[in-house]
Amino acid sequence: MLHRIYSETAQHILSCAQTMRGGGVERALLRMAEGWLRSGRRVTLVLGSDEGPLAAEIPEGIELIRLGDARYSALFRLGAHVRAAAPDLIFCPGNHYSAVAALTRLDLGRACPPIVAKVSNALVRPEQGAVAAWGYRRWLRLHPRFLDHVVAMTPAMAAEAEAEMRMPSDRVSVIANPPAMPRPDAAPVALPAGRYILGVGRLEPQKRWDRLIDALARVADPQVRLVILGEGSLRGALEAQVARLGLAGRVSLPGHAGDPLPALAGAALAVLTSDYEGVPGVLREALSVGTPVISTESSVAVREIVTGPELGDVVARADGDGLVAALNRWLDPAARRPAPVAAQGDSIADYLALFDRQVAARR
Repeated sequence: MLHRIYSETAQHILSCAQTMRGGGVERALLRMAEGWLRSGRRVTLVLGSDEGPLAAEIPEGIELIRLGDARYSALFRLGAHVRAAAPDLIFCPGNHYSAVAALTRLDLGRACPPIVAKVSNALVRPEQGAVAAWGYRRWLRLHPRFLDHVVAMTPAMAAEAEAEMRMPSDRVSVIANPPAMPRPDAAPVALPAGRYILGVGRLEPQKRWDRLIDALARVADPQVRLVILGEGSLRGALEAQVARLGLAGRVSLPGHAGDPLPALAGAALAVLTSDYEGVPGVLREALSVGTPVISTESSVAVREIVTGPELGDVVARADGDGLVAALNRWLDPAARRPAPVAAQGDSIADYLALFDRQVAARR
């Protein structure tokens, strides 16, 4: 019976994921779930398909509801699983799952547990055309109707949520993702013997790895190599681009990495060339091991991470010349690597405190 949601704290948290194919949203969710379990909470994950490399990172003790269907639409019946599991709170792990949260609220009505959602991607999308941008803004402004609270990972992202979603400030919190930890059980990544540039992210249009491959052909050092860790639908197109530019001996696409930290630590620099991002975890991970970064201006949060020129460079999304200049600057043997930047705060405790407040308010 759904009256069980009226407990005093969020003892039972339910979330969802479409697949385990390697997205940053899902990887962060698994890290958070592991922390919630360690804190003595019960966690249920409604999972469309457990196929994919992240399946190895599903924490022990989580309760899985496997749908056996990798389609996004399989999650549209989340409300039925909420009725059966009777959680205290629903956690929506990213923008991609907002429609699932909306349908769940519509299905359950006043019996729906509190829904807390994390903003995982930029809410202002410069790459969209006028019609798409108008529709996206209208969709964002519906979010206060079906979300009880929003979590942004930085203050600038919180301000963007308040502005674009019209979410009241008392319904927005700032909590960073938990930091990535070394995974000794992960398979090692084959890395070049010499200096290399590292990209980490899915091989999907959002990431615009084509920009980085084009830039590699123009850098001053012809010996430096490029490694991009990730998998996705653009593998064939990127491999064709590499061949067309005569870079087959300098670019490798080894696929998903269970633990990218060793590759980040050994890289000359880490580069992100996306059209849009939320709060790019790879930038923080690179800086945590003392590797400088270059990023496109893909999110208001980028400059909250790359806070000074000693950490790296931020370039305009379509500035190919600026990207090449930044690469050459950091590939210069005289360039000094930054000191490691440690993560701040206890995100697991902050999340649980927020969840408990939401449940107590509902009670």
